Amino acid sequence: MADRDFFTEEIGQIRDLVCTNPAYSEMSDDELKELITQMMEYRMQQTRQTDMEVAAYYSSVSFKVRNNLSSAVFESIRGLGILGQIIADKSITEVMINGYDSIFVERDGRLTKLPDKFESQERLRNIIVKFVQDMGRSVNESNPIVDTRLADGSRVNVVLDPIALNGPIVTIRRFPEEGMTIQKLINYGSITPEVAIFLEKLVRAKYNIFISGGTGSGKTTFLNALSNYIPSDERVITIEDSAELQIRNVPNLVRLETRNANSTGVGGISMRDLIKSSLRMRPERIVVGEVRGAEALDMLQAMNTGHDGSISTGHANSARDMLSRLETMVLQGADGLPLEAIRQQIASAVDIIVHLGRMRDKSRKTLEVTEVVGMENGQIILNPLYKFEEDLSVKGSKVVGSLKRTSNPMIHTYKFEMSGIYDFLEDPK
Repeated sequence: MADRDFFTEEIGQIRDLVCTNPAYSEMSDDELKELITQMMEYRMQQTRQTDMEVAAYYSSVSFKVRNNLSSAVFESIRGLGILGQIIADKSITEVMINGYDSIFVERDGRLTKLPDKFESQERLRNIIVKFVQDMGRSVNESNPIVDTRLADGSRVNVVLDPIALNGPIVTIRRFPEEGMTIQKLINYGSITPEVAIFLEKLVRAKYNIFISGGTGSGKTTFLNALSNYIPSDERVITIEDSAELQIRNVPNLVRLETRNANSTGVGGISMRDLIKSSLRMRPERIVVGEVRGAEALDMLQAMNTGHDGSISTGHANSARDMLSRLETMVLQGADGLPLEAIRQQIASAVDIIVHLGRMRDKSRKTLEVTEVVGMENGQIILNPLYKFEEDLSVKGSKVVGSLKRTSNPMIHTYKFEMSGIYDFLEDPK
């Protein structure tokens, strides 16, 4: 019995019971404490039939220890103050805390400012330090910027003052628990059924795909949906700064995440390190959550050395701009490499660019699906296959339109043919 930490175990067990009550996040502190007491009594009764060791633990501890346990459960739920209540609200998809008295959240694509605020800047700082420590990281004046994630995969960024002039900043990007699917993207009007079928065939045929778009355009969400098309019998390696991909249908999955250097400047593991290491793991596909810098060169080289079917995302304002961004990123990793050689690498590695955008009505749509054809006169040639066309007859702020097939035939069809897929794309009308 001494080998088990019953106190810590029971904090989690009782907290889980409390959280089954849908109203727990809206209760006052006194109401929550009463609910915790009730759930502790229920837990003591439950363990008499299910776990004799835990039952023996409860019968052996003092009333004071039980009070301490109740307080620990309360602190684990409410210790984060307003932040804990926000995190408990599953309808919130993004949290933006801009100092102790300015809190914004996103629901259904709409940003609103909450009337709540933290007691003080110092209280917010203390909550952030605890919050980050609970996730196995540290944040302080010597390390004021931290990227981490919640247990559910939500992405967290913290920036402390004085780097942040508003005061401590917390940004949390949450993802649907049930995962994103292509069918949901169709329902949202982000893509059409025709394009969804085409994308499925591209993934199955192992075309190398880049998903581009601006901040908040839905790149990671789209990548998660696209990953559902990866055959379940393949070995897939994901590489991310902060793990947030939700690939669910691939059993042979390896997930790698970068690590920041410690306070002495050692122990850091970069995207480049992970990409290079992944090549020794016999991957059939490499999925890089987002390329931002010098690792773009390693990603392109992996695509050019037999690792077809790789998928990644990048910030850009258009499919053409994604190519320019890749050129800049490659130069960071290979200063002095001729521009023509870089463009040749990109043209050889990337097959398809899917460009996403966030529209004026806050909806996220696929704006372009473009084939990368090759090089001509020192320039990379693009072949747009689908483009978003807005229905300008519909007035108002709401964006109405859909992806339309261009008149351009697809040029590089050999991967379809190698995969035995011949009905890959309708001929343009």
